[in-house]
Amino acid sequence: MSAHELEFDLRSSIRTIPDYPKPGILFRDITTLLGNARAFRRAVDELVQPWAGSKIDKVAGMEARGFILGGAVAHQVSAGFIPIRKKGKLPHKRVSIAYSLEYGIDEMEMHEDAVSKGEKVIVVDDLIATGGTAEGAVKLLQRQGADVLAACFIVDLPELGGADKIRKLGVPVRTLVSFEGH
Repeated sequence: MSAHELEFDLRSSIRTIPDYPKPGILFRDITTLLGNARAFRRAVDELVQPWAGSKIDKVAGMEARGFILGGAVAHQVSAGFIPIRKKGKLPHKRVSIAYSLEYGIDEMEMHEDAVSKGEKVIVVDDLIATGGTAEGAVKLLQRQGADVLAACFIVDLPELGGADKIRKLGVPVRTLVSFEGH
């Protein structure tokens, strides 16, 4: 692989941090990708490529890296942005949903007026592992009447089954890089 090709290789722009946040976990850190202008641009372009030219009303991003990526994707497709946040972080009337974490349950919220019935929405986040957060976001959007066109992630950890969980909801999943393990 030439230096030029390596520069654009998304996998090489993602740092792996062993034993974070606990022993045995290989944390896939996209902050290095975000800090590389070419890799960041390529990731955003690749996330939206299948829907280029399609009518997308909103892009929903999950706290926190999903805000960065989702905002860039929304800009790219000329769509609005929906922040989906942890409980208690939004100031206006909210709707919420409980979702499963690896070791428990949490809640996420969005403003009740963030999406209108029938609006076409793409969900964006940095990584899909077990899929609990993404599943919660998709269900919350669908419950509010959104037509969720896809869920897009830079990184997939396929052994954990999250992408399949989203596909079972009838939502196509786009991932750019897969890593073994968790």
